[in-house]
Amino acid sequence: MEASTHNFKITVEYDGSAYRGWQRQREGRTVQGEIEKALQKMSGQEVSLIGSGRTDAGVHALGQTASFRCLTRIAADAFAKGLNSLLPGDIVIRGCLEVDEAFHARYDVASKLYRYCILNRETPSAVGRQYAWFIRRPLAVDRMQQATCEIMGRHDFKAFEGTGSPRSHTIRSVIQAGWRKAGPDLLVFDIEADGFLRFMVRNLVGSLVDVGLGKKTVDDFRAILASRDRSLGGATAPPHGLFLVQVKY
Repeated sequence: MEASTHNFKITVEYDGSAYRGWQRQREGRTVQGEIEKALQKMSGQEVSLIGSGRTDAGVHALGQTASFRCLTRIAADAFAKGLNSLLPGDIVIRGCLEVDEAFHARYDVASKLYRYCILNRETPSAVGRQYAWFIRRPLAVDRMQQATCEIMGRHDFKAFEGTGSPRSHTIRSVIQAGWRKAGPDLLVFDIEADGFLRFMVRNLVGSLVDVGLGKKTVDDFRAILASRDRSLGGATAPPHGLFLVQVKY
């Protein structure tokens, strides 16, 4: 049976603690770089992996997606098993499917779901500390939720875009967003949108935490959103509390 070119989609889970983000770089380990090295070992050829988007250093993923084309006789399920045998333990291929040749992991994205976790109690955690932002002072979650309602729908999120990362436009549509308790001390922020600016989730969380701490009011948060001025917002939340949960097509 002769090899032919196939298009594959993979779903990837990873702990981003040891990596300089998703995107391949000249120096330092990246998630994309590790997977591409494993693909080269399996296929005997250089394979370019197209991610749904980049995640920054220290950010985790439960459901990142990527696609790649390969001249091969290897079946999709065999790719998943083979990659998992070659990859480090903090990167796992949760699934591999052969997809239509026109499929593109980045351009075909309909929406993404991100999650941010906060440990809100007097003492930090020894176990799991790399997966949640520790905040000692009590947070008023009701006020944070009230402010979150302001971002629902279509808005210009320029005020929550990371500096030095301009996009052609900064308007995005938020499909769902909200805070919930996932235990006595763990707060979880889920947000789904048709796209995200760089640092957008972490910048939103930083300003919403300011509301929860009483440093800003809901009216202040509304004014920050309308201002398009990043300097008025709160600090950027640390990366280790952020997870890319799902990419929808």
